[in-house]
Amino acid sequence: MKIERERPEKWSAESAPRLEKSVISNRELQALDSHLSHRKQRTVPRSTRELSTNWSGDFLPPSLQRTISIRVSTFLSHALLAVLIFVVAAARPLAAQEKRKVIVDEDCSGPGGTNTQAILALIQSPDTDMLGITIVSGDAWRDEEVQHALRLVEIIGRTDIPVVPGAAFPLVNSKEFIARWETIYGKVVYQGGWNFAKGHAVHGPTEIPPMPEGAPTTKPLNEAAANFLVRTVHQYPHQVTIYEGGPLTNLALAQSLDPEFASLAKELVLMGGSLNPQTDDPEFSITPRREFNLWMDPEASRIVLHAPWPRVVVTTVDISLKTKMSQDLISQIAKGQYPAAQYTAKYAEGNYLWDELASVAWLDPSIITKWKKLYLDVSIDHGASYGDTLVWTEDTRPHLGERLAEIQDDLDKPKFYKEFVDLLTRPTPPGNHPTQ
Repeated sequence: MKIERERPEKWSAESAPRLEKSVISNRELQALDSHLSHRKQRTVPRSTRELSTNWSGDFLPPSLQRTISIRVSTFLSHALLAVLIFVVAAARPLAAQEKRKVIVDEDCSGPGGTNTQAILALIQSPDTDMLGITIVSGDAWRDEEVQHALRLVEIIGRTDIPVVPGAAFPLVNSKEFIARWETIYGKVVYQGGWNFAKGHAVHGPTEIPPMPEGAPTTKPLNEAAANFLVRTVHQYPHQVTIYEGGPLTNLALAQSLDPEFASLAKELVLMGGSLNPQTDDPEFSITPRREFNLWMDPEASRIVLHAPWPRVVVTTVDISLKTKMSQDLISQIAKGQYPAAQYTAKYAEGNYLWDELASVAWLDPSIITKWKKLYLDVSIDHGASYGDTLVWTEDTRPHLGERLAEIQDDLDKPKFYKEFVDLLTRPTPPGNHPTQ
């Protein structure tokens, strides 16, 4: 506390009673009296600085001089504190901002294609903290997908990101069951790794065909994906976005292990579901409610879509079909000089940008120009509707635990394409965590 430096001799402890109800305590008054009794009076200031601090002079009553000095000192202290707070607050944007934490759960077939390109878009953003990539059987079998994911992070120099093996099989559904189901209800065009392979023959769950991009030298994390998911949301409660680009088996297992899993996450971002796509693509024009990610493990989809997520954001077939990995986009990406761009251009496919749209829209929601809110679920009836997407409005829903989802309905395509190309052609941000 600042006290007026120049005092008339008559200022002593006698003035204390007049200030007893002021801002000075009794202990401070005793210290002041001791200090003044041993100090020589100076009638003339020795510098202009002292003149400026003694502006009150002798023309005011002593009690008023002292009160003014204390109040000015208090005001200056508060003003200085306010300035310091402002400077610190203003400096925060200049410091490293808190990055958006995300775990990607993917069926990482490869090399190239929608799964790897979606992962790359998220890693390439300087605003994300990629906590891990969990792998589930889907477009290919899990063991093969783990190898593609490991090689991907090696190529771009981000082996700090753990790759975590998850479920190899759905909870209930199976390749054998669908083969019998087809004899009654008709063919399922696309069954992922069960009936489709790229560059090699369809194979079983443990076989790993030769990898065009080269085999990885790093190893996956020695932990089950469900355990990793639960552990991570407990480590960062309400901070972690779960990005789902494949079947939902890993998430269902995590929710079954820990009923708090979904509620401890920040949100679920899902590429999945099909409502009423406007297309002549035979995969969807004849069976518009069948979408692979929700279809492959319907029971897991039901568990996840009934879980208490704080928020669910969905990229459906309907909006994904409006995008395309055209040759023009591939050519633009090929101009990039960094590994992410070169990898993408080398292995890109002319397909819909399923998972990429979900990734980029999470990074920048402004590319989505139209939304709708519906209650979302999946049929687990083992008849003709098995695995179909179910949706309701508030007025029509059955109230059986279904949750409201924010569903993307339209997009600004030029903006999406530009941001997608920009992400894949920029330098890969440095790692955030120690190398596994």
